[in-house]
Amino acid sequence: MKRIIALAVLTCFLASLFGCSSGDNATQSAKSIIVGFSQLGSESGWRVGNTNDIMAAAQRANVQLLFMNADQKQENQIKAIRSFIASRVDVIAFAPIVEDGWDNVLQEAKDAGIPVLLTDRMINVKDSSLYAGFVGSNFLREGQEAAEFLLKKTADMDRVRIVEITGTEDSTPMKERKEGFENQIAGNPKYEIIDTVSGDFLRSKGKECMRNILKETHDFNVLYSHNDAMTLGAIEAIEEAGLQPGKDIIIITVDGEQRAIDLLKQGKINCVVECTPLIGDTVMALAKKLAAGESIPRITYSVERTFSEYDTDLDTLPPRGYGDEQD
Repeated sequence: MKRIIALAVLTCFLASLFGCSSGDNATQSAKSIIVGFSQLGSESGWRVGNTNDIMAAAQRANVQLLFMNADQKQENQIKAIRSFIASRVDVIAFAPIVEDGWDNVLQEAKDAGIPVLLTDRMINVKDSSLYAGFVGSNFLREGQEAAEFLLKKTADMDRVRIVEITGTEDSTPMKERKEGFENQIAGNPKYEIIDTVSGDFLRSKGKECMRNILKETHDFNVLYSHNDAMTLGAIEAIEEAGLQPGKDIIIITVDGEQRAIDLLKQGKINCVVECTPLIGDTVMALAKKLAAGESIPRITYSVERTFSEYDTDLDTLPPRGYGDEQD
C-alpha cells in the first residue's frame, strides 16, 4: 500500500510540473481527462481495496488520476481539494471523512468550474449544487439488513441484549447504519442495545472497545459492528475472554471483506452485510460525463447482497477482491 501511495504522490508532483497550464488540456486526446481523487485513509482492507479499484479503473478508462490520501484527517482532504483546483483538474472526486465542514472548499471548486463527485460517503452543505452526485452504498439499507437477520436469528429468544460498535462519529455510514438498524428493532421490548461505542472503523479500536465492554459485563448476546475491521478486532477480544464468537455471541458485521466471509464460513460470524468498495468503474464513467458537461444521477447506489449462516452457496463464492491482506 505504501508503494501505491508513493507512486500516486509522484503522479501528483509530475502533474503539478507539467499539467497546470491552460494549454495542456487542449493537447490531450479527446478521451483523456484529469480526475483529482482524495481518499480519506487506509484504515481497513475495505479502504485499501477501494483505493486499488479506483486506481485500476482510472487506467482502464484512460483517465489521468491525481491521488492523495488524507490519512483520516479532514484538513488533509481540504488541502488536497484545493491542490486539485490549483491544478485545474476536470473533475474532483472524494470520499469525505465526515459530513460537515465542506461548504467553503467546495464553493471554491464551483467557482473554478470544476464538478465534484462524492464517493462512499455523503456530506451536509447549505448549497446542494456544490456537488454533482454521489456513488456508493445505501447505508440505511445496510442497517436494515443487519436488523432483519437479527430478527430472524433471534425469533425464538426472549431476551436480546446488543452491543454496538459504530464507525467514525458524524460519518454517513455511522449515522445511517445505526438508524437503519435501530428503526427495525424499535418497539419490540425484547431487543435492548446496552452499549454503543465508537471504534472509528479501526481494527485496533474494535478490539479495544470489546475488551473494555467485556471487563464490565458478559451479559449480552449480540455484537452489531459497523465494519469488518472492527469486527475482526472484537473477535480477537471475545476469544481472549474465553467466549466463542458466532455461538456465545451472535456477530453481525458490515463490509464483506474476504476475511469476514472466511470467518462466516467458519461459524465465527453469523451475518455479513455487503458494502462493496469496488466502485471505480462507476466513478470513472460518471467523471467522464461530468467532464463532458453532461448531467448524472444525484445518487448511484451499488448493487449488494447480504451473506449469512443461512446461505447454502458460501463455499462457491468467488474471491471478494478485497480484505485478504495480512495485518
